[in-house]
Amino acid sequence: MRNGWPPTLAVPDGGYLLGGETETENEKPSGLFRWVTSVDHKDIGIMYIVFATATALWGGTDAMMIRTELLTPGAGPWDPVTYNALFTTHGLTMLLFFVTPAFTGIGNYFLPLLLGADDMAYPRINAIAFWILPPAYLLVRAGLITEIIAKALAVIGFSITSLFALQPPGTGWTMYTPLTTQMVNPQIDLMLLGLHLSGIATLLAAINFIVTIFTERSDDVSWSTLDIFSWTMLTTSGLILFAFPLLGSALIMLLLDRNFGTTFFTVDGGGPLLWQHLFWFFGHPEVYILVLPAFGLVSLILPKFSGRKLFGFKFIVYSTLAIGVLSFGVWAHHMFTTGIDPRIRASFMAVSVAIAIPSAVKTFNWMTTMWEGHIRLTAPMLFCIGGIGTFIIGGVTGVFLAAIPIDLLYHDTYYVVGHFHFIVVGIITFAAFAASYYWYPLLTGRMYDQLLAKVHAWLSIVGTVIAFGLMLINGALGLPRRYATYPEQFASLQQMMTIGAFLIFAGVIIWLYNMIQSYRIGPVVMDADVWNLKSIDQFTREWQWFEERLEERRRKIRGE
Repeated sequence: MRNGWPPTLAVPDGGYLLGGETETENEKPSGLFRWVTSVDHKDIGIMYIVFATATALWGGTDAMMIRTELLTPGAGPWDPVTYNALFTTHGLTMLLFFVTPAFTGIGNYFLPLLLGADDMAYPRINAIAFWILPPAYLLVRAGLITEIIAKALAVIGFSITSLFALQPPGTGWTMYTPLTTQMVNPQIDLMLLGLHLSGIATLLAAINFIVTIFTERSDDVSWSTLDIFSWTMLTTSGLILFAFPLLGSALIMLLLDRNFGTTFFTVDGGGPLLWQHLFWFFGHPEVYILVLPAFGLVSLILPKFSGRKLFGFKFIVYSTLAIGVLSFGVWAHHMFTTGIDPRIRASFMAVSVAIAIPSAVKTFNWMTTMWEGHIRLTAPMLFCIGGIGTFIIGGVTGVFLAAIPIDLLYHDTYYVVGHFHFIVVGIITFAAFAASYYWYPLLTGRMYDQLLAKVHAWLSIVGTVIAFGLMLINGALGLPRRYATYPEQFASLQQMMTIGAFLIFAGVIIWLYNMIQSYRIGPVVMDADVWNLKSIDQFTREWQWFEERLEERRRKIRGE
């Protein structure tokens, strides 16, 4: 790779850039019409990634507003009602509209390339699944949108009071009943509909992944040679197949309770505990739906910069399948304090502790892969190593929460928030960043600024340790979560946590700048072996595809 690619060849070729730049894309409509009509898995993958980036920035803004509120012990600059709405929409956005679409986008783009397939099994359903998501998200955030529109209209003299009827939801992202059934805010109904639609979209995408992996593999890709990312996407899709229909059913029941007088979640009916059972039967597998693709990406990328093959490939696959099965047997550990039968609590504690075993297998194999390897500390590798570190902290603290006596002490404290953010912001988001850097040359045909990328990695790692490590300490000291105000003695720790959060956000801004600016003026890729993978025999299928595209482009320009 070098700068100064001759003008006649100065066309990046990674399957996607500007319309009309490649032979394939010449056959497509140009401009906006191309994107709204495309059924190409690469286009849809890109749209998923762009959508996930936009929602992540919105959800991240929620997080920054939450941390700003918590800079001082008293209420302000936001009132408690706004604070409740912020952590509701932050949680829902990050879990269902950022991470899930981001991995779906990565899977859409790369799975067919890794499998040697022409496209996804159902291209049109693939497009439909994506286009359901934007309206679903707008429904979830409608309260804020209508409020902004109403205020803007009021400035120019138009007053439409009905636009103020929708208030941002303050139910909390778990939507516990009876609170959710009793709040009169009509925005909650729109939120439930939006979440239901997003579940349908996720389910359609999962079915497509499963069918694609089973039926669209090329002849030389067997189950034993299937790459690790495809294995994790297959397991994830299987989890979605069982978990999301249940969430959809529970959301419909909640809507009926709110609007038609049914009693699914009233004391006379199933009781508020029924909602928790249904929600967490979806909710805990959802954690693994989010983290398994991240595991797959770390397992795929880490060996490339360790100079060694992935240690214990089969054990990684078996541990993935084991996590998939066990994840459905741990939901009640979220309910240890609700007064459920002690015998049931004990059985769920045992399974919750047991799921640490396959997770530990992965960690052991990653560390062994790096052992005596030729480590190259590129940005993708820094994110992989940082992700393993945060996963160890998040995993170990999770084992404590799986133990009933400790969970009774730490339940609903900041300890819980710190634990799951070490997973969600740690390995899950870090793996997504690692993938964005690792495949950036293939996606855009250009290279990014590697110094900025490393700065981003270090800011993210340091910020995560500060923000969420201190949450663990605050929780251990007994500070409850979900409150807009808190006792004075926690002020210093809260302020340091906010500094950590802003370091993470600063890293994200650097990432965004690097992605956009490098797309515009970054060095053009001339050699598909960007990461010197041929020398370690890890020039995998998607890079081979990229090399073929570059060569095809050169032949066309030479007139051959």
